[in-house]
Amino acid sequence: MPNERLSSSRLEAFSDGVIAVIITIMVLELKVPAREVGNLAGLHDVLPLVFIYLLSFVMVGIYWVNHHYLIDGLEQVTHGILWSNLALLFALSLIPWATNWVALRGISSFSVALYCIVCQLPAIAWWLLSTLICRRSGKPLAGSPGQQVFSTILYTGAIPVAYYNPYISLAMISLVAVRWFLPPKKIVDLTHNPKP
Repeated sequence: MPNERLSSSRLEAFSDGVIAVIITIMVLELKVPAREVGNLAGLHDVLPLVFIYLLSFVMVGIYWVNHHYLIDGLEQVTHGILWSNLALLFALSLIPWATNWVALRGISSFSVALYCIVCQLPAIAWWLLSTLICRRSGKPLAGSPGQQVFSTILYTGAIPVAYYNPYISLAMISLVAVRWFLPPKKIVDLTHNPKP
């Protein structure tokens, strides 16, 4: 039996499909308020859900963009990379559930703390996946180690802060999203000045 290489193209296609489903599931949870509620009052009632949805969408999108950067140029995957990628996708698939929890239960200490925990899970899986891929490809991470530490501190700190003030906790999670939304300098340089 020939020694077949495990191509990264299937990993990328599968990941893109799962992430697309995750985003679709989240948007299906957005509901229009009942007719009995006035338009402005209804809009006011759903604003927290819209904010949580937007935050969740941006976070999943950031993982998708960075996943693209991470596996770009990766020719071959390993068993460990496949399973750590599945761990990332599983962790991301919990985000719609946590988003819906906040939507149904409201912005409370427990619901926001749960949301923060679920937001931290993909970060842990990402760290494992990126470590394995960078070892395999020999390329450094697009983001800096300082950015990873900054995110970990905010994710971890947001959990107990939710019991002090859930809105500050959500602001901390939002700050992580804003920080990762801005592309790393390496990526900006590469996309603006592509090598021949």
